[in-house]
Amino acid sequence: KPLRLARFIKKNAPINSFKKKAIETAIAQASGQLIVTTDADCEVSPEWLLLLVSFFEIKKIHFIAAPVSFYKEKNIFEKFQSLDLMGMMGATGAGLQLGWMHSCNGANLAYSKALFDEINGFENINHLASGDDILLMQKTAARFPEKIGFLKNKKATVFTRAKPTIGSFIAQRLRWATKSGQYPERKTTLLLAVVFFICQAVLLSLLAALFMGGRWGVLFLALFSIKSISDYFFLREMATWFGRPGLMSAFWPSQWLHLLYITLIGWMGNIVKKYKWKGRNVR
Repeated sequence: KPLRLARFIKKNAPINSFKKKAIETAIAQASGQLIVTTDADCEVSPEWLLLLVSFFEIKKIHFIAAPVSFYKEKNIFEKFQSLDLMGMMGATGAGLQLGWMHSCNGANLAYSKALFDEINGFENINHLASGDDILLMQKTAARFPEKIGFLKNKKATVFTRAKPTIGSFIAQRLRWATKSGQYPERKTTLLLAVVFFICQAVLLSLLAALFMGGRWGVLFLALFSIKSISDYFFLREMATWFGRPGLMSAFWPSQWLHLLYITLIGWMGNIVKKYKWKGRNVR
């Protein structure tokens, strides 16, 4: 049944992550074996919970990541966000399948209560505003990597809306970026760094080509072509799997938006230590 978090928190108690506090409070009151998390603005299919529970019981997977997708896009900007998230989901699924990288999205996550208690919940990561998903998974992976899996089933997808404004989009991605330096799993940080440096290299080579021309133009065309071709085939595969091949019509404007936002957020994530999220100042 619904819980009022205010009943369990002392007045003026110092809390940096209200979401983690809400989750651990609910888990303490829960009597079931499996904890499932999503966001209040998400929509799920009728089979969603059944698929998660079946995966848990049949495969004996105690930490389950599952697909998240945007829907009902109204413009190019929102379609770009959908393609970007599909790319993240592809990397998430592949990384977990190979056991090379542990990532997930808290909008579609499940883990056993026993596992949560075994790793002492959010202990040592409670000081961060976010990280109730990836940091918790990587904390699990350090001890029980064999208990982590990805539920690759379209009917298990959770749907939510893309951010309607540039400001809300930047705030969301900045929140994600600030925790990347805290990842105990360096492979994840390395992958993010590689993507950042590639995007930055493309933009810097473009600027150099505009002002100096010559070889810089050749370098820009080479870098932009390599990134665009690899992104196109990967995102086309993901859009097809999600049943949204029409999103590829927004691919080329999305390429430029991706270059700009990755470079911007990459720098801001290393500089900005405090930011506003849902009306609160967090770090």
